[in-house]
Amino acid sequence: MKVSTKGRYALIIMINLAKNYDSGSYMSLKEISDKENISFKYLEKIIGILNKNNYLDVQRGNTGGYRLKEDPSKYKIGDILKVAEGDLTPVSCLGNHEECKIKDKCTVYPFWEGLYSEINEYVNSKTLKDYI
Repeated sequence: MKVSTKGRYALIIMINLAKNYDSGSYMSLKEISDKENISFKYLEKIIGILNKNNYLDVQRGNTGGYRLKEDPSKYKIGDILKVAEGDLTPVSCLGNHEECKIKDKCTVYPFWEGLYSEINEYVNSKTLKDYI
């Protein structure tokens, strides 16, 4: 499994917003872009995904920006990565894909299944609160 820049940047956005959560203020995407040295245009695409999944409060205008809808402890890292990446499976025969036709005879299927379980257990055990 390799997390793409979309997944990494989604997590960066959310951690920045989590660090700002207690202030109650909105954070501009430009501010995050400048702070993290990431393309503003690319972050715009990612913030749209996060907003579509109801993670953010948005305020328009000069003093507007983004903030988390809920406390950082409510956001699992695994959920954020799945929203951005769509899938965290290490191989195509697991997860939301079509059922593997040879899994009962496959000698390595149990390994991939175990790895997938460990990945999910780890990313779902961490929240944004753990990184602020």
